Parts: sequence; structure tokens; C-alpha cells
Amino acid sequence: MSRLKVHCFSMSLDGFGAGPNQSLQNPLGERGGQLHQWFRGTRTFQRMLGDETKGTDGPDEDFAARGFENIGAWILGRNMFGPVRGPWPDDEWKGWWGDEPPYHCDVFVLTHHARAPLAMKGGTTFYFVTDGIEAALGRAREAAGGKDVRLGGGVSTIRQYLQAGLVNEMHLAVAPVLLGAGEALLAGIDLPALGFKCTEHVPTRAATHVVLSRG
Repeated sequence: MSRLKVHCFSMSLDGFGAGPNQSLQNPLGERGGQLHQWFRGTRTFQRMLGDETKGTDGPDEDFAARGFENIGAWILGRNMFGPVRGPWPDDEWKGWWGDEPPYHCDVFVLTHHARAPLAMKGGTTFYFVTDGIEAALGRAREAAGGKDVRLGGGVSTIRQYLQAGLVNEMHLAVAPVLLGAGEALLAGIDLPALGFKCTEHVPTRAATHVVLSRG
């Protein structure tokens, strides 16, 4: 069976996966963008922007690239798709990434409000799931066809899947940044009780990469 994995999820030294006061202009919250500097410098990220000539090699790039290997489907919380709250006013908002998102597979967006599937360039189709996290995972695994499912976040979504015991592996990139406030990723979650062990840790100048695995 495909595994549910969190890849390339950046967090601060004091445990926050996003800063406070998220908005359309500041989707990662105040100072939240500082958590992702390690990723922005990689060749993988630059290719996502359409530039094949820029970006660095090394461990940061290795972890960034691994995050896309053997992924057959994604799951996102609604905030990871866009800033719209409540019922969808129309179909105008099509995600943060423009006409060709970087997923290139089916993406299942958790929401309380139904919306028709949205097909985009490059093979990405967004499906809006209203019947909970387990239903989304079931549909994502079916779409993945034996490949793994990547859980893209945000913090609240990852916490729900962790607390339900559904996450098999997490790669966390701990940035050398203190936010002081925001969305805490692991507060109150007993990872050893859920069966997680640290199976890999690699420090770089921009982040400390930690892989937590269970089963």
C-alpha cells in the first residue's frame, strides 16, 4: 500500500510551521517566509519556477528532490490551496501557483464547501473533498496507483493526520529561525507514542533536515 508522507515541511527552532497573521499578501504569516530559504535556493525549486540553469546542489537539493520521488497524489488543507474562506464565491481562484501548478498529478483539497474538480495545465487536477481526512486519503491512494501520497500541509492538516495515526513518514526542515508565535506543528503530540523514530538527520547552513519514520 502507498505510504502517506510529509516532505520538505519547514518549521522554526521554536516549533512553528507558519507565522502569525496569515493573509493573501502574507500567506505564510509574518516572517514565515524565512522558514523556506533552504528550499528556495535549490535546483528543484528553481525548476518549479521554470529556470533549469539556477539553483544549488548538496543536501538541501537532495531533500528537495526526494520530496517529489514516487509521489502519485497530494493532499492539501484548504489554506494551502488559497486564502478564500467559507463558501466558494465563484471559481476564479485556482491556487497559488498560476496556470501550471508543480504537482503534476491529482491533488485532494480538504474543505467544508463543495466545488467542482479543477483541471490545470501540466496534469494537475484539484479535487475538493468535503467528507474528511480519511476519505481524502482513500481517494488519494486510489489515484496514486501504488505510489506514495504526499501530505502538503498546512499545520492544522498535518496535525489532524498525525493524531489519527495515518502519517508514515515526515521530513522536517528545521530552519535556524525563531518566530515566537504562529502555528505550532507538534505541540501536544506524542510522537514516540505514535511509533515515530528519528531515522535521519542532516545539518546544512540553511536548515537541519530530520526524517521521522514509523512502521
